Amino acid sequence: MAKNGHVLITGGTGFVGKPLSLHLINRGWRVTVLVRDYARSRQLLGAAPTLIRSLDEIQSSDQIDVMINLAGAGIADQRWSHARKQILLDSRVRTTRGLVALAQRLERKPAVLISASAIGFYGSSGDQPLDELASGGVGFAHELCKRWEEEASKAEALGMRVCILRLGVVLGSGGGMLGRLLPIFKMGLGGKTGNGKQVLSWIHRDDVIEVMDLMMQADLQGVFNVTAPEAVTNARFSKLLADSLKRPCVFHQPATIVQLMFGEMGEQLLLNGQHVVPSRLLNEGYGFRYPALGNALDDIIHRSS
Repeated sequence: MAKNGHVLITGGTGFVGKPLSLHLINRGWRVTVLVRDYARSRQLLGAAPTLIRSLDEIQSSDQIDVMINLAGAGIADQRWSHARKQILLDSRVRTTRGLVALAQRLERKPAVLISASAIGFYGSSGDQPLDELASGGVGFAHELCKRWEEEASKAEALGMRVCILRLGVVLGSGGGMLGRLLPIFKMGLGGKTGNGKQVLSWIHRDDVIEVMDLMMQADLQGVFNVTAPEAVTNARFSKLLADSLKRPCVFHQPATIVQLMFGEMGEQLLLNGQHVVPSRLLNEGYGFRYPALGNALDDIIHRSS
């Protein structure tokens, strides 16, 4: 696919979406981003991309080569009240449904829909390795991912390639999980959460962007686990992060405190682990920029400073 094609991105100003949008612009793609706050989005992304507030602004005669779907309210931003769960569902399912409806009315269908999901699909698995063939788990995170993926998969009926990316915990500068942890660890107050044995399947943000680039170009489809080959325990992650910052790692956040503070969200996202393996990416020969956590953290901290 020519790199001067047209890409439509939802969630294009977020933690992954903003650097992805800028990356694709630098690679010569024409980029359109669906936004809510036009002025803020223009400030974040500059003059190059086209910004739209509604998919209705796209004409049926317009040519879109690739759709990238990253929209969704932050899953770890608040406790999971009933109202919050509905926001998390609606922000993913409705946007994805809207993209498929847009593709249906376009005179020339996009070649591919790349749609984000998450390893929350698998539920809690302890330290048992899970590849893309593993069955789904239970709980709200699984249900959220399942419904999100089902909406995206409907684009297959239009003759489009659909790539569903089950993202691990994305690590990068300026936000995400590290955005919350770095201030604490820089003060020397970092440490494990719960018993520290829960497995963390993570991915460097640069690798996420490279994987999306691969999906745009290669004849691939279906579900892909987007996690680094090296999963680690929470205790190991905390130790490596503290070492990268040259700080101690002696504090401990007990499970009871996490449950009191964050409720169901804390239980599923912070205290339960998943050892997710990127089998399909490895089989395709994808070379991870950051396969090991220590190097990934060193790079991110160097950029942050």
